[in-house]
Amino acid sequence: MGGDSPIELKLLMAAVIIGLVQLVWAAAAGGGQREMAWLLGPRDEPAPVVGVAARLDRAFKNFLETFPLFATAIIAAGMANKYGGMTFYGAGIYVVSRALFVPIYASGISIVRTLVWTASMVGIFMVIIAFFR
Repeated sequence: MGGDSPIELKLLMAAVIIGLVQLVWAAAAGGGQREMAWLLGPRDEPAPVVGVAARLDRAFKNFLETFPLFATAIIAAGMANKYGGMTFYGAGIYVVSRALFVPIYASGISIVRTLVWTASMVGIFMVIIAFFR
């Protein structure tokens, strides 16, 4: 499959990378606010974080809510042979929006964050619409 993979699958992998970066970023930010015994232990009791670390954690959890929807839509569109302009732009909008969402959320910029999240949802809907065409 290599270099001839559809751009939609490459964008799906880009979204996976965004998720991995968010996971590491949130963990690193939160680790500085938690005791080493908790980090190395069974984590039976939650150890909440605050500030930027908490926003990074919430941004990652938000990614985990949207990514399965995006991945399913991309895979279904590919299996139905529906890749085209709508899936390309929809996937691109989703990936760019999700990449922008993290630093915007971490910075505490509320209104822009919501607009960027909405754009990512538009991207998913574009892929879904392409599937049903």
